[in-house]
Amino acid sequence: MQVTEVSSEGLKRDFKVVIGAKEIGEKVEARLRELSARVKIPGFRPGKAPIKLLKQRYGPSVMGEVLERAVTDSSAQALNERGLRPAVQPKIEIVSFDDGKDLEYSMAIELLPEIEPMDFSTIELERLRVAVPDGDLEAAMERLAAARKESKPLETPRKAEAGDILVLDFKGTVHGEALPGMAADDHHLELGSSSFIEGFEDQLIGTEAGETREVNVTFPEAYGNEKLAGQPAVFQCTIKEIREAVPAEMNDELAKSMGAESVEDLRDKVKERLGADYEGLSRMRLKRQILDQLADSHDFGVPESMVDLEFEAIWRQVEADREKGNVDPDDEGKDEDAIKGEYRTIAERRVRLGLLLSEVGRLNQIDVAQEEVNRALFQEAQRHPGQEQQVLEFYKANPEALAQLRAPLFEDKVIDFIIDLAKVTEREVSPEQLREEEEKDAAAAEKQAEEAKKPAKKAAGKAQKKSQSKAKKTETQDAADEAKEDEEPS
Repeated sequence: MQVTEVSSEGLKRDFKVVIGAKEIGEKVEARLRELSARVKIPGFRPGKAPIKLLKQRYGPSVMGEVLERAVTDSSAQALNERGLRPAVQPKIEIVSFDDGKDLEYSMAIELLPEIEPMDFSTIELERLRVAVPDGDLEAAMERLAAARKESKPLETPRKAEAGDILVLDFKGTVHGEALPGMAADDHHLELGSSSFIEGFEDQLIGTEAGETREVNVTFPEAYGNEKLAGQPAVFQCTIKEIREAVPAEMNDELAKSMGAESVEDLRDKVKERLGADYEGLSRMRLKRQILDQLADSHDFGVPESMVDLEFEAIWRQVEADREKGNVDPDDEGKDEDAIKGEYRTIAERRVRLGLLLSEVGRLNQIDVAQEEVNRALFQEAQRHPGQEQQVLEFYKANPEALAQLRAPLFEDKVIDFIIDLAKVTEREVSPEQLREEEEKDAAAAEKQAEEAKKPAKKAAGKAQKKSQSKAKKTETQDAADEAKEDEEPS
């Protein structure tokens, strides 16, 4: 094998590789002899058929197999001998080959950059500690009780309002035909719960006990029943009773139904969960500080191919959001090229940080144990009740998806490694102060983006701003509100 470096520019390398005809011929003959021991040739015992006959029968397929393996093995050998680490799969093109002649192919690669991580002990960080306020805890307990709400008859008769629970009989028809599943007696329906077809519940607001009302709706086009999908329907509804929703009484019995031993045990578990939510927000802020300082302190070239892949992933998401009517306010009024330029700079920042964290992990032998991946996999499966087995099988059959599950685990471990080496100060804050800090960080990033003069700095500022905007959407109070789904102990 002869390997010649044709060009070298930045992280890009081009090679010409030539494998001699004699070597190819020897590999083909060796492979044919392996086959002769397994295939049946009339008139010959296994392994005794002449090579000439085997070539006539299996030559083309064996040649293709040998060439593919020769290219794979020789390209890997060429890289290993030179100590080169490709960023992505090398691009290989066959230049020339004929039976009995040399194989020549070109190999274009982009290398991973040489990275020298900074001295992490020079990084200064601030970790915010948040104590769970009693008010947040009580609000969370009230939400849990409200989620297990009960109903009671109205003390004073009145018309139905949103939030009321109607006890009703209904019969529905489509084009005059009654179909299965369109009728029920003594059904309890909460107005405003959106548990029925869109528009159904709204038309029952204002009804009175004993009243019969006709409700006209149209089934969604994507409805599961083909006979009903997209069809207009008429329901005759008889209101038997209007009941008022009331929160369940928070007692030991209710707490036990949620997996706790008592109300106090439930309160402790909810407080612990809220504390974990606040800690998560604080960690996000700490992580942004680290990534910003790492980005500012490292300036090495990144492989264009990796930036291309990252940009394409970002742009696909941008276009998907646009189709749903979600447009980033920062993008409004800008032409497509300017927007793409900014997102490409974001992609470059992400690639650079990803390569840096990967190198820190490699140099310090940081790895994710299989049991950690398994734990994350089972947690992911539990997020899809009733489909746990399908989720496990999906990840088992898709190594790329499993790698995406592993990636954040590895990143968190590297971030923890850096935090251990950095200078970290702590400050006690309230949830409101944490929220204010998030807003302050976002405002500072926005100002930095506006004042930056150079395009690269402007886009980097936008990258930081977008990252902080995402975090801002998960503000402390929002987290407390949304935590209601997770507050109940399992």
